[in-house]
Amino acid sequence: MISKNSNSNTCPPVWGEISTTLTAQFLADGECTDAARAAIRGAFHDCFNGACDGSLILANECANPENRGLERLCGNLGNLANEKKVGMADLIQFAAAHAIKTCPGGPTVPVKVGRKDSSNANALGVLPAHNMAGGDLVKLFASKGFSPIDLAALIGAHTTAKQRGVDPAKAGASLDSTVGKWDNKFYQETKSGKAPFTLEADKNVAQNPITAIPFNTFALSKGAWDLAFVSAMTKMSMLGVDGAGLVDCTSALPGGSRKREIKGANLFDRLKW
Repeated sequence: MISKNSNSNTCPPVWGEISTTLTAQFLADGECTDAARAAIRGAFHDCFNGACDGSLILANECANPENRGLERLCGNLGNLANEKKVGMADLIQFAAAHAIKTCPGGPTVPVKVGRKDSSNANALGVLPAHNMAGGDLVKLFASKGFSPIDLAALIGAHTTAKQRGVDPAKAGASLDSTVGKWDNKFYQETKSGKAPFTLEADKNVAQNPITAIPFNTFALSKGAWDLAFVSAMTKMSMLGVDGAGLVDCTSALPGGSRKREIKGANLFDRLKW
């Protein structure tokens, strides 16, 4: 199925309506919510094991153990896509970009619509494990077209993450001390061992010789991380997707202008240190 929103060069108004709905779900008391966290994770889980094709929901991949914790998100986005008559693959990526932007300090990740939906399940066992070795992660991400810098940048999304299944005794523990905000404390606290909870894989990326340099850079500069993350996340959102004919709907996100953000950044960060 192709989203019927892809027939014009202008972003359809329905995405503005969806944005309003998602803001109510993703922001509470000035911080991003568990629903926002799930949306960010959901985009990665839909794309990385095959393509950004909506199969996370349409093929009920949400029922797979590796997607545990995304069931509520899948039900919510599934209902919203049906209600608004938009593509599932598009909505999953739009929701992630929206969640990132909704988190205080979050950058604007460009988002396009017009992907093909699929009800065919992607392969199991492709998503990285929580205890994966740093070198194995570098190889896995390289097989998908991501550089070590991309890898180091993407795992920074754990700044808004909580763990639930790795250690059930500490279910709900956050991966940095400011889980409701988009900042680079994840990098600082993973390095120092001061995070409330740290995944073994994240520690391995921090210590691997290939990824340690960008990891350390991101710990020093949020601006450098945001630039690298936006590039990597944009690439992620297009895995297995034909970009021809897609329509830019970045304007429907809260704020919607990445240029304005860069101009507003301090000089240190604007120089991409």
